[in-house]
Amino acid sequence: MEPYIIAGTEDTPAITLDSVNNIYSFSGRSLPEDVNTFYKPTMEWLAKFGENPKDMQMEIKLEYFNTASSKILLDILMLLDEVSSEKGVAIKIIWMYDSNDEDMLEAGEEFSELVSLPFESKSY
Repeated sequence: MEPYIIAGTEDTPAITLDSVNNIYSFSGRSLPEDVNTFYKPTMEWLAKFGENPKDMQMEIKLEYFNTASSKILLDILMLLDEVSSEKGVAIKIIWMYDSNDEDMLEAGEEFSELVSLPFESKSY
């Protein structure tokens, strides 16, 4: 499967979805003007990945995300949760947060309660 890699900008996160090298990450800020359009290729890649998945560790290291991004992040996590439970693959989320950012830690904790995927919170 071809990797999906986009560079981050001031308002959009860097995204790496690379099943060849087993690298899966989101980092930066997520404030795209049109969340659905921005994340559509990501959702399509993950849906295709879900047809023949393998174990993955997804690192999410966002400095900030808006409400619309929060919804799409939940959609992504729920898709991964479904793939994990239906296909029997191990998918783990590493939630990275600035050690001074209680809100981002709490956001990760809230996401972790909404899916059955293993979550590990790590400060930096």
